[in-house]
Amino acid sequence: MLFKAVIFDLDGTLLNTLDDLADSANRVLAAHNLPVHAHDAYRYFVGEGLQKLIERILPEEQRTEQLVARYAAEFKDVYSTRWHLKSRMYPGVDALLTTLEHAEVPMAVLSNKPHDFTCLCVESLLSTHDFAYVFGARPHIPPKPDATAALELADLFGLSPCEILYLGDTATDMQTAVQAGMFAVGALWGFRPADELKRNGAASLVKTPQELVQFF
Repeated sequence: MLFKAVIFDLDGTLLNTLDDLADSANRVLAAHNLPVHAHDAYRYFVGEGLQKLIERILPEEQRTEQLVARYAAEFKDVYSTRWHLKSRMYPGVDALLTTLEHAEVPMAVLSNKPHDFTCLCVESLLSTHDFAYVFGARPHIPPKPDATAALELADLFGLSPCEILYLGDTATDMQTAVQAGMFAVGALWGFRPADELKRNGAASLVKTPQELVQFF
């Protein structure tokens, strides 16, 4: 076995959550008569946490600290009723997780999505699988690409970072893995293209979830 544990990003890696995120954000914008965005644009808006998402979708003159906080709170209210409407596991993810579980590979989730929503998505949409740890964005813990949370997971696993594979779909994920000293693998079915993943430190790219099995 090459690696002894795996850390997964959530949105764009295990779950396709794009439509629910985009629908929720656009509802907030529309409620304030602000321009909405095509769903595909949200591939580049998400990935660095809720505050960054709100900053990116707002017109530049609206990006004040007060308004960002206000719209972020409104997004949470809307998303809390819509997070599950269209979000699903990507094809092949269920089989991958089952294979890793049978091989007794410890698994964790590390997301920049707010912690409560991260737990909700994992508990509901990945409920048939066993993750040792599930971390979303938590107060006083820097978001990815800061390596703090990834290294916390390494400590909890009782492993050296170099023994852990990190799978994600954005530059943020690849930077997190590199900074933590983990093996960075880019998921090509996710939100961002291969060249972005390569530029930001991907040691390998996989086209389908099942290809990840080769590393264990």
